[in-house]
Amino acid sequence: MDKIAVISDIHGNIPALQAVLDDIQAREIKRIFCLGDLVGKGPDSSTSIDIVKQRCEMVIKGNWDDFITAPNESQTIQWHQKQLTLAHKEYLKSLPFSVEFMISGRLIRMFHASPRSLYDRVQPWHPIEKRMSLFENTKLTENIAGEREPDVILYGDVHNAYIQNLAGRSLCNVGSVGNPLEITQASYVILEGKYGQKDTGSFSIQFVRVPYDIDYALKLAKDVEMPEYEEYVLELTTAKYRGNK
Repeated sequence: MDKIAVISDIHGNIPALQAVLDDIQAREIKRIFCLGDLVGKGPDSSTSIDIVKQRCEMVIKGNWDDFITAPNESQTIQWHQKQLTLAHKEYLKSLPFSVEFMISGRLIRMFHASPRSLYDRVQPWHPIEKRMSLFENTKLTENIAGEREPDVILYGDVHNAYIQNLAGRSLCNVGSVGNPLEITQASYVILEGKYGQKDTGSFSIQFVRVPYDIDYALKLAKDVEMPEYEEYVLELTTAKYRGNK
């Protein structure tokens, strides 16, 4: 059986990212996919990009990865933009919108927010029609199986890990590594099955929560006088939302 670790929404929080990577290594998982939002909110966007480039086999673009490369009037966004080199910004621009693959006969599709946009947010409590729309094929998705819609969706964006089985298909949010908003521990998912296999076989999705040194993460942000620090403290210590995801 093959194992794939799927991470998302790191947001420049290196202590959380390192804790997750250590946990993945301890489980001897070699393949890591990332669902975007490497940057912003936390203090170390550039380091986050460098680590993800080195450790992740597949990386897709998140909404922060998108708008941080464009002119922005927000002083907070401008501060985060200044943490990146031109090479970092070009890397973010190059990231794909979605990726697809087969595992144990299931078509897996991964994107950051929805198959329509990086900015189309879908929560687990939204109407069933909106949640089911995440399985739709669009011009932005890869559609490697032609008109066939995916059996499993994995996405990030909402920082809220969950799984729902809907009409024989599975909708999964992997949660956030660096800015979780339901439990104050880093979140990621492990897929297990036969990678690339078209015939139906055994398959599982496992959610993992990893504690990390939140005080140290906050110290790193305070030391560089990161803007919106108090909001960051609240989110990391209480998992309550107070800013842009």
